[in-house]
Amino acid sequence: MEFFLTPLSRLGRFTIDLLASLGHAGLFFVSLVRALGPALRRPYLIVAQIHAVGNRSLIIIMASGLAVGFVLALQMYYALVIYGAAESLGLIVNLALVRELGPVVAGLLFAGRAGTSLTAEIGLMKAGEQIAAMDLMAVDPMQRVLAPRFAGGLVSMPILAILFSAVGIIGAYVVAVLLIGIDAGNFWSIMQSRVDVIRDVGNGVIKSIVFGLICTFVALYQGYESEATPEGVAYATTRTVVFSSLGILFMDFILTALMFTTA
Repeated sequence: MEFFLTPLSRLGRFTIDLLASLGHAGLFFVSLVRALGPALRRPYLIVAQIHAVGNRSLIIIMASGLAVGFVLALQMYYALVIYGAAESLGLIVNLALVRELGPVVAGLLFAGRAGTSLTAEIGLMKAGEQIAAMDLMAVDPMQRVLAPRFAGGLVSMPILAILFSAVGIIGAYVVAVLLIGIDAGNFWSIMQSRVDVIRDVGNGVIKSIVFGLICTFVALYQGYESEATPEGVAYATTRTVVFSSLGILFMDFILTALMFTTA
């Protein structure tokens, strides 16, 4: 009996700690959503955060989208030409980008670029006692600091995902039409006739909004709950990338199952 006591007690402690952490994160999310209303009365703060987390992520998003478009067109052509279906290259590339690769890859890049920046920024503010100073001056840091960053991430992520997909399609066009020699009219016409704006593009936008919510929330929560030490901030930044990436991949499976399996 004593042999099983320690493993069982550790499992129980882990379960209790996990439930407590989830509950604390849920309360933090509710407080963050409630603070969005007052934050919207200060749109200049949200615009500044859109520039900070969105515009400064634009270069890596567009460069990555172009590279993914290049590689995707090349790999899909090698696979489709075996079955004599090279004319479907534009359709396959478009669906892959707007349904999956655009939201997912842009979300992962957003977590690595903007998410870590938000975590480090909030963590350093906490370490420098700026958060405590706001509380002392009766300024709610949830409304003044966290909510504008949350809104900025929610707005920026769908735009970045759309730009990723658009640049990826342009990159696929360059490889397919200019390098391989596929007919340009066929490349665009099959795309226009077979891609549904609501089902394909719209669902991709919904995915990007969910991924933006996950990345921004995880980044803000990890920064706000980090230890006020350099090691604590560094550890929180690492957790942001890990938890955001896992959340994106897990939710991508769930959303894909809900959106596309009934077709």
